[in-house]
Amino acid sequence: MKILPAIALVFCALLTSLAQSPGTTQAQLDTLRSQGYEALYNLDYETARKSFREMMRIAPDHPVGAQCFAASLWVQQLNESWELQATLYNEKSYASDNQKLNAARVKDFQHWIRTAKVLSQARLRRDPSDQEALYLLGAAEGLEAAFAAAIERKFMRAFRSGSDSVEHHRALLKLTPGLRDAELTIGLYNYILGALPLPLKLLVRSLGVSGSKKRGLETLERVSREGHWARDVARVLLVDLYKREKRWDDAIQVSRELADHYSRNYLFKLQLADALTAKFAASKQVNVDHLELNRLFDSLLSDKRLEPSTVDLVHFRYGETLIQLGGSERALSEFQRVANDSSADIGLRALSRLRVAQCMDLQGKRNEALATYRLILVDPKSNETAEAARRGLREVYQIQPKND
Repeated sequence: MKILPAIALVFCALLTSLAQSPGTTQAQLDTLRSQGYEALYNLDYETARKSFREMMRIAPDHPVGAQCFAASLWVQQLNESWELQATLYNEKSYASDNQKLNAARVKDFQHWIRTAKVLSQARLRRDPSDQEALYLLGAAEGLEAAFAAAIERKFMRAFRSGSDSVEHHRALLKLTPGLRDAELTIGLYNYILGALPLPLKLLVRSLGVSGSKKRGLETLERVSREGHWARDVARVLLVDLYKREKRWDDAIQVSRELADHYSRNYLFKLQLADALTAKFAASKQVNVDHLELNRLFDSLLSDKRLEPSTVDLVHFRYGETLIQLGGSERALSEFQRVANDSSADIGLRALSRLRVAQCMDLQGKRNEALATYRLILVDPKSNETAEAARRGLREVYQIQPKND
């Protein structure tokens, strides 16, 4: 199941609702935390970590700095994975055959999440009624669960850590019922359990665990309206969940709000483009503002702050959007630009060459498409690309609806 990469911010943003450190130190932590969040949402990982390191320096026994630092590593890992996905066609990465975990980042994450848990548990040993420590421990366990599932693919560990997280936050809500931020992990947990395939759903029920997609969404929506630090995090999650539920208008509204607020986060803009395109692909009769999509991509491509690799990605995504909107000629030029760029990512170039051939098929240029498919098979770069090229040799490419 695909959950938006920025889900990681769930566990970073939830850390602060119960902060009880004295006076000046707490004010400093709050300021640094806000600065770190702003940078993290705008994809400035180093600036975010500078703030989180400073939090650890001024409050070394407080779990919040270590927790936020671990979350920043998780955010970066998931964002990089999302960048590699051909989302308008499928959820597979264009570099899936060669994708490897960043071992140093994994080691750092494990160190800082362990530190956050140890510090939280130490506070609870001194004072079992420490609500802040209970909250932070649950947040650390939730992040640990997400990392185990999505990065390490260790699902039983993820299930155990996730269950512990929800248990701690439910206990906290009994003590502080109005703490909306603490409902975030519970809402997400409910949705995930409710979305499981029937055999797995029956299995977890036999363990005394159940969930509900409807209840999970309602909880996340409540946090997005009434939460404090977790308000934007809930919105980030809801974008992908709305698309999964084919609630296109809701996905468009929320992703537009995020893209407007965090102007340096091009991923939010690409999510908005994805939602707009998915709405159109779902029903050709739906009125989708093509001009908004064009303006969106034009604004991205004119952004001088973007790295060259990001510009290549935007051209590629623009091409995929144009195909869905019926503009195969313009799409062809976008894909050719990336395919001909020797400095572009190898996997993205290979997939762009595949899209070039598919655009030729859509335009009735079958002979040119066949020649391009054959060239791709000389050095396809990935099994997925090779399989698609071989399929292209057998049959004319046709646009497939996005599989959400």
